[in-house]
Amino acid sequence: MNRKILIWSITAALAGFLFGFDTVVISGAEKTLQVLWNTTPRFHGIVVIGMALWGTVIGAFFGAIPTNKMGRKNTLIWIGVLYTVSAVGSGLAMDPWTFAFFRFIGGVGVGASTIAAPAYISEIAPAKDRGKLVGLYQFNIVFGILVAFLSNYLLNDIGENAWRWMVGVEAIPAAIYTLFAFTIPKSPRWLLTKFRNDEAKSVLQKINPNHNPETLMMEIKEEMENTIPNENIFLKKYRFPLLLAFLIASFNQFSGINALLYYAPRILTEVGLEESSALLSSIGVGVTNLIFTLLGIFLIDRLGRKQLMYIGSIGYIVSLSLVSAAFFFKWEGSLMPIFLFMFIAAHAIGQGTVIWVFISEIFPNHLRGSGQSFGSSIHWILAAVVPSLVPIMFSSIGAGAVFLFFAIMMVFQLLFVIFIMPETKGKTLEELENIVLNK
Repeated sequence: MNRKILIWSITAALAGFLFGFDTVVISGAEKTLQVLWNTTPRFHGIVVIGMALWGTVIGAFFGAIPTNKMGRKNTLIWIGVLYTVSAVGSGLAMDPWTFAFFRFIGGVGVGASTIAAPAYISEIAPAKDRGKLVGLYQFNIVFGILVAFLSNYLLNDIGENAWRWMVGVEAIPAAIYTLFAFTIPKSPRWLLTKFRNDEAKSVLQKINPNHNPETLMMEIKEEMENTIPNENIFLKKYRFPLLLAFLIASFNQFSGINALLYYAPRILTEVGLEESSALLSSIGVGVTNLIFTLLGIFLIDRLGRKQLMYIGSIGYIVSLSLVSAAFFFKWEGSLMPIFLFMFIAAHAIGQGTVIWVFISEIFPNHLRGSGQSFGSSIHWILAAVVPSLVPIMFSSIGAGAVFLFFAIMMVFQLLFVIFIMPETKGKTLEELENIVLNK
């Protein structure tokens, strides 16, 4: 693999590290903040905690605009600025509204990063390595989550203002990432959509110095000649890639992954584990997620996206059925962590590794940002809605029925993989456009 491509891909993927860190770091401070500002549970959940999540939805919904207009690189730089401002502002906030405002800014960065980073990496990566390189984004999300947990643990006992350091320390990696983002080149495919041919040629020569860039430029230009100015992803001819993005993003959340991550300690205590054991097991969930994400990245360009989704879907069905059965038949709590680890492993090697890679591959160059935005928006809207309904569903129909529902949804995902999902492994983005649009 070209060393430069690897370095550029890692740099762009670090947006995922900040995504994971920013999302989880609040878990170490949120109880302190509720006591400090004496807020009601509703205000605390919707404003103090929830504003970041809705910022993510806004960032995902509108992130295609700067990604297409300013370019992937410039958007990644501004994402770093948003993360830095959010971290500093949150750490210095003196009231809940100011804190929520700066957390919202960080959420916008998270949402936009799910568009710009995978799109950028997919457009500079060679076809044979594209899966693992885009997969670095997901790995960095998982790694950022673990580092946030560790950071919170280390800063927990430094005094009454520990929460400020917990949320503010993100400014350090965010500032470093922003500086690194200046060093990457612009996406050659984006440059060609803006008719900046000489710049695109220069970048392509750096990406693959042993091949004539004119050949790839001709393929990209042919694709552009077949497009209509100002068209959008909702035209009839883009119905199939739109359906693919909608289904893979929807199934990602209907697996129950966010519900489980948010409520793992509660789930474990409900089946009889002591609180300390539940917290320890939830850390094991994070470690399992990291290990199997690495395995998924290793396999994605060897086995392919579809094969990993087969493995993940079957693993989902088995593990979710066992979790459901544990609640229905009141099995011993000691079995539950094993079932949850199985579930996390299935997610990490399947959906966790594949989703951002797959969505970044199935749209044509000039609409990739818009396609990423659509898939990311579906993902984040459901990520906001599904976990918020879980406590209500637990109390009304029971945890066993909730996890049975998730298991049934994963049967439908398996049918989607078998009958609808195309394999994208080893094909150029221009080849994939012809395959997907001719479906």
